[in-house]
Amino acid sequence: MTARQPAVEGVFAALADSTRRRLLDLLAARGEATATMLASELPVSRQAVVKHLAVLDSAGLVRSHRAGREVRYAVTSQRLDATARWLTARALEWDRQLMTIKQLAEASDMRK
Repeated sequence: MTARQPAVEGVFAALADSTRRRLLDLLAARGEATATMLASELPVSRQAVVKHLAVLDSAGLVRSHRAGREVRYAVTSQRLDATARWLTARALEWDRQLMTIKQLAEASDMRK
C-alpha cells in the first residue's frame, strides 16, 4: 500500500455514485456553479446536491469559495489526475505480468 492509496480510495468512493459523477460533468461544463444551479439540472434536492458536493470536496475533486452570499463550486483536477496516473501504473504492471506469463507459456511450448 502506497502513501497515495488513501487518496485514490477516496476518489473511487466519491466517483462510485452516479449523481456525483453527473455533478462533476456539470461543473466541468460550466466551469463554476452554485448548489442551486446544479440542483436545477438534477432529479435531487439542493440539500442532496450540497451533501454530494461535500463528498466530492472531501475527496479533493471540487473546491468551493464564497462569492457574496453564494458558495460556488468548481472541479479541481489534481486528485483525478493522480488517480489516473495510479490506474495507469497498475495497468502497466498487469501488462508486464501478463507478458511474463505469456513468455513462460511460449517457452514451455517450445520445449515440448
